[in-house]
Amino acid sequence: MNNFPDHILVNNHHYVAFNKPGGMAVQSVHQKEQSLEVLLFHYCKANLFLIHRIDQPCSGVVLFAKKKTSAAYFSELIKSQNIERRYLALVSNKPLKDMDTLSHFLFAHKKSNKSFEVDETHKEGKKAILEYVFCGTLPNGNHLLEIKLETGRHHQIRAQLAAIGSPIIGDIKYGSKESRSDNSIALHAYSLDFIHPVDQTNVKIIAPVPDIEIWKNAQSISEGLKLK
Repeated sequence: MNNFPDHILVNNHHYVAFNKPGGMAVQSVHQKEQSLEVLLFHYCKANLFLIHRIDQPCSGVVLFAKKKTSAAYFSELIKSQNIERRYLALVSNKPLKDMDTLSHFLFAHKKSNKSFEVDETHKEGKKAILEYVFCGTLPNGNHLLEIKLETGRHHQIRAQLAAIGSPIIGDIKYGSKESRSDNSIALHAYSLDFIHPVDQTNVKIIAPVPDIEIWKNAQSISEGLKLK
């Protein structure tokens, strides 16, 4: 990435947040691939601790801690669901409801790397909950949804939107009828909201949507986000 530093959202003594392009891997095997983790390691010249990951086809904010104490703090925030994660998604099929809370049981099938909606009696099914709201329709006809995660399951947003007949654009694994040349999907990790590990102030990190055609005009619509 020629403009790598431009994607850094926050860089301080405790953590670094990066606006990852869709298609880039967050981590690599044995630090051999040009993943985000490897690139940030060389840029920061320090060991980093991944706090949360997003799927390779997704874009948006990814957070790394710079200290073991900070990593432990953030891990506890995630465990106690005290980091608020919001996403933006583009779908070609508008959901029937403009606003809803989705609750499914999902089974993560490791061999296919895909999550399936299952009955609540399934022994490996885990409850997945998210809220979404319809934000508007872009000039290209795609519909913008804002999403707030209540749980963090494997491919949760992708699987749950597909379950209501609104797969994310480009996500052929979950029913989209169109793929994208860069192997990305139109799912963007838009913001993280948490309490700072030292001064206890509220921190909100926002990652602007990708500057590419499919997301054109989405940023201006997303500035009026409706979920509380």
